[in-house]
Amino acid sequence: MIKTLDIFRALADPTRLRIVALLRAMELSVGELAQVLGQSQPRVSRHIKILCDARIARRRREGSWVFLCTGPADIVEPLFAAMDSWNAADHWAVADTAKLAAVRADRAASAQAYFAQHAEQWDAIRSLHVAETDVEAAMEHALAGAPIGQLVDIGTGTGRMIELFGNKATHSIGIDRSPEMLRLARAKLSDQNDTSHELRQGDVAAIPLGDNAADTVILHQVLHFIPAPEAAIVEAARIVAPGGRLLIVDFASHDREELRAQDAHARLGFSDEQIAAWYAAAGLNLIHVDELEGSALTVKLWLGAKQPLAQLKVVRS
Repeated sequence: MIKTLDIFRALADPTRLRIVALLRAMELSVGELAQVLGQSQPRVSRHIKILCDARIARRRREGSWVFLCTGPADIVEPLFAAMDSWNAADHWAVADTAKLAAVRADRAASAQAYFAQHAEQWDAIRSLHVAETDVEAAMEHALAGAPIGQLVDIGTGTGRMIELFGNKATHSIGIDRSPEMLRLARAKLSDQNDTSHELRQGDVAAIPLGDNAADTVILHQVLHFIPAPEAAIVEAARIVAPGGRLLIVDFASHDREELRAQDAHARLGFSDEQIAAWYAAAGLNLIHVDELEGSALTVKLWLGAKQPLAQLKVVRS
């Protein structure tokens, strides 16, 4: 059992306070923390051990990397409230925020370069691990319980989700950061009714739509490219209307380390527990989980809703 004294001892160091503030902003690897703090990884690791022992931070291994996040809410939320009330920002906070922005930019630039290089082959890349027909059938099944309504596809790529679900939606919006992807999406969707859909350039971190703008939001094979997936889910949930749904399709946790360099994956998949916690933090209920096992990787579907619905149902194929 963690004692109050243990928590205050763990925080009795400026570097550890900086680490807590950084992890409050986003999950970071040990190397990224060392980059922002300007300290060696062994030194940062010692600070992390103290914070983890006090349950202020938590480790999560992902392949050869270790990611850090904040600890359980009953410990960190009172701490954050105190930090906010004390207005504890100092010159280090300003510098760390700037360096953290650089980390985000590095991650995003890597993914953006990959998208631009592989735009023409994007649909084929998405179907490498599980047959896309199987994934799409599972998506249709997951979304069959309610009307699609206003559809927003975040990270639309070549527009395949609009092509698949657009005829069931009252209106569709595809959002992508990559001009190359949007160019291909426009070409693919050119034979559809122009009034039934639109394409916009935009970032998942700042979706160019107002609150409660969508009945159905899709993140299809996008989350593992995103620098801060938990923040992306909060932003996606922001545009989900009450009673609306967010469907994430991505990989289950895996150890295919080569995908970081080869395919610009920022994260090596996700666990049900991660997604459930991030959904809860974003005000969503996880209502449906589906699993499609491939030869190398497993594809998961996580459906969340902004209202209490059926009990979580795990479906394995």
